[in-house]
Amino acid sequence: MANKKLERKNLLCTDALHEYILETNVYPREHEQLKALREATQNHPLSIMGTPPEEGQLLMLLVKIMNAKKTIEIGVFTGYSLLCTALALPGDGKIIAIDPDRENYEIGLQYIQKAGVENKINFIQSEALPVLDRILQEGKEEGSFDFAFVDADKTNYGEYHERLLKLVKVGGIIGYDNTLWFGLVAALEDPDHHEILREIRNFFVKFNKFLASDSRIEVSQICIGDGLTLCRRLS
Repeated sequence: MANKKLERKNLLCTDALHEYILETNVYPREHEQLKALREATQNHPLSIMGTPPEEGQLLMLLVKIMNAKKTIEIGVFTGYSLLCTALALPGDGKIIAIDPDRENYEIGLQYIQKAGVENKINFIQSEALPVLDRILQEGKEEGSFDFAFVDADKTNYGEYHERLLKLVKVGGIIGYDNTLWFGLVAALEDPDHHEILREIRNFFVKFNKFLASDSRIEVSQICIGDGLTLCRRLS
């Protein structure tokens, strides 16, 4: 796989098809503050970490279809997916958003404020596992979340999964981002790729198999961005 393929989140067969989707369905309906945040994030040296707008559009639709009111987001970066969720939630909706990097979150905060949805967000500057464990230990919110979205340190996805299956209600949805990892999960391991790329590729090969066999969930893996896996809690 050419290195240029690792510079963008798009597994579609051609760039032209990707642009067609964006220009036809995504950009015309993108909220003005989402557009502004997306454009601001493009100047970030780690801009590839941002949620693709077509994926954000899907998350918004999903949250609305579910009539979700209470969500949790692990991994925020500049907040594009967070703003998508906040816009999709009703006026009394709430999001717990967890990320150790407040500086990146504050890039998007001005756009969240301009969109009038800051009141829905409880941003917690922290590694996620201690926060999740504290919530579970307190015992007040188990099974109370409608939706969770995970786009954080990839090799901890298994740890997040076990905790989120307790926090998300039966029938609720957990979304895991990047599960096709630039398409590398379907390619032979390449020693020319950076060690971190190979490590995460190997992790996702195992994690995807695990989710496919987990009887506690229904699962659908979607070829959007570089892979989104949706899990519906059954028990």
